[in-house]
Amino acid sequence: MKPRLGFLGVGWIGRNRLEALVQSGIAEVVAVADPVDANAAAAMQVTPCQRVTSLQDLLDRKLDGLVIATPSALHAEQARAALEQGVAVFCQKPLARTAAETASVVELARRGDKLLGVDLSYRFVEAVRRVRGLVRSGELGSIYAADLVFHNAYGPDKQWFYDPTLSGGGCVIDLGIHLVDLLLWSLEPRTVSSLSARLFAQGQPLTTTEVVEDFAWAELQLDDGAAARLACSWNLSAGQDAVIEVAFFGTRGAARLRNVNGSFYDFTAERMHGTARERLSAPPDDWGGRALVDWARRLSEGQGYDPATDQLIAVAEVIDAIYARQTLPIDPDLTVEQVLDMPAGSL
Repeated sequence: MKPRLGFLGVGWIGRNRLEALVQSGIAEVVAVADPVDANAAAAMQVTPCQRVTSLQDLLDRKLDGLVIATPSALHAEQARAALEQGVAVFCQKPLARTAAETASVVELARRGDKLLGVDLSYRFVEAVRRVRGLVRSGELGSIYAADLVFHNAYGPDKQWFYDPTLSGGGCVIDLGIHLVDLLLWSLEPRTVSSLSARLFAQGQPLTTTEVVEDFAWAELQLDDGAAARLACSWNLSAGQDAVIEVAFFGTRGAARLRNVNGSFYDFTAERMHGTARERLSAPPDDWGGRALVDWARRLSEGQGYDPATDQLIAVAEVIDAIYARQTLPIDPDLTVEQVLDMPAGSL
């Protein structure tokens, strides 16, 4: 029987994932919840389902899984609420704003043996998988360095992104989280042993926790001595929409993925040896909803907690180290409407 799913938040990203799931035919969408009428109406055009008004209304539908696409400050509490009622969770990134919050959700999923997924969607890009495959196979020799870049010529269009208590941070937790995840996922079981970072806001070094960074630069050392450099930004004069590159350098060659002509969606992968290059993959590659579809497939197969989910905590710990922080304050009674300053906002 197909798993019964509910969607909490069906703005642009939530609806995009909903469409991919419906096209896969793997699961049944029972209901959606979104405070914005237009979002809910558009979602119900994708697939016949019921609109409800709250997370608890969704959980009352006897769901097998919940898909969360709400503002970041709400993710951890909403995921915990679902897991406590025995419902598997797939959440937009970040799962939580800090490593402590992340660990609390992961531990709850582990104790309940529930499948927990986070939309670290770049793992499912074919170019990423080809590059990671070379790294994991040992074909590149011993990996001793990595470069990771994600520059976005634009910035988020919702105000809550710029409040650190609601977002967890700026471009690092929004974009850099993908880079940290790809680094650790590709090089596991290696871990980050030390790092240094510089954060900027509007061209000035960030000296307060009351605003978020729009440019970040970090140098990371792994426990085996390998080095990595990470850079990410919003609103950078990049000369194109985005610059996204990940490269691994080994003793027998290198591999790189990068976006095509500034695209957020099209990527190529190459293997390099000396001055020679070999193309490994190229667009088109419709990868956007693959993370959710993969989670839904595993849920349909009856899979429970995956120990690999523990890496979510390691990624969050690196993010915390970049921010040099431990905790962030949050109102446990915070609502979607408050975050979005309804009715102007949208999930």
